[in-house]
Amino acid sequence: MTKLRLAIAGYGKIATTRHLPAIAAAADVELVAIADPRATSSDVPHFASLEALLREGPEVDAVTLCTPPQVRSAQARLALEARKHVMLEKPPGATVSEIAPLLAVAQAARRTLFATWHSRHAPAVEPARELLAGRAIKSVTIIWKEDVRVWHPGQAWIFESGGFGVFDPGINALSILTRILPRPVFVTRAELGFPVNREAPIVVGMDMTDATGLPIKAEFDFRQTGQQTWDIRIETDRGPLVLSGGGARMSDGDKGVVDAMKEEYPALYRRFLELTSTGACDVDLAPLQLVADAFLIGRRHTVEAFED
Repeated sequence: MTKLRLAIAGYGKIATTRHLPAIAAAADVELVAIADPRATSSDVPHFASLEALLREGPEVDAVTLCTPPQVRSAQARLALEARKHVMLEKPPGATVSEIAPLLAVAQAARRTLFATWHSRHAPAVEPARELLAGRAIKSVTIIWKEDVRVWHPGQAWIFESGGFGVFDPGINALSILTRILPRPVFVTRAELGFPVNREAPIVVGMDMTDATGLPIKAEFDFRQTGQQTWDIRIETDRGPLVLSGGGARMSDGDKGVVDAMKEEYPALYRRFLELTSTGACDVDLAPLQLVADAFLIGRRHTVEAFED
């Protein structure tokens, strides 16, 4: 099988710590170029922009976009119109409505558009989904708290308009939630705390439900220090089922402990290879729609200034 010749646009923390090891582990994927105005690499050619890479660089079959969501739509369109397959880091874009036109371009070009949700590939997620399919669910509680200074050091874009703020990690929880529950959910209440000097929230509280009235509560906080918390607790008719570590572990009887961080991104590339073999697309916007709805109906209040 011919290797998929891949370029990465955006060479920051997520690209270097997650995508590169996954690509290196994939026998049928070869990284051939990087596009980033500040990054260099001694291993592959690098270019200041995706435009320059596509114009002057080596031949590529696909592009992984690890750039901020504010610029991802234009870059995805550029790559698709150049007849390249496209993988989108999460969130797939800065808005919900910009994705449908990209999907239309991809389908017309018979190229793959893959909107990834890496947390859905954590090893405890599918086992949890299978267990919940046979249980009555009584309530769901999400506690998702991490330190933005650890995960996004010096990345001001995340608190700019369209940068998502605490929804950048919070959408990981929502991607798991929308995968494991048997029915679609929607937002009923949101409280969004914006630092007085920033344009995106740093703390969020949300209530959600489904058509049956299932109570779902979520707390997202970007100010956590020390131990990071990525937990989802589901109360069921057979006792609680708890996903922790972002979906790495599931507590339910004798279920064991697995390491999600080593599995999620290799699984993304396995899926990408499947899709590109036929030019199929995989675009699920349910997590992004929940974030958009939280902004639509949420009550905004200011909190203390955030300085990185």
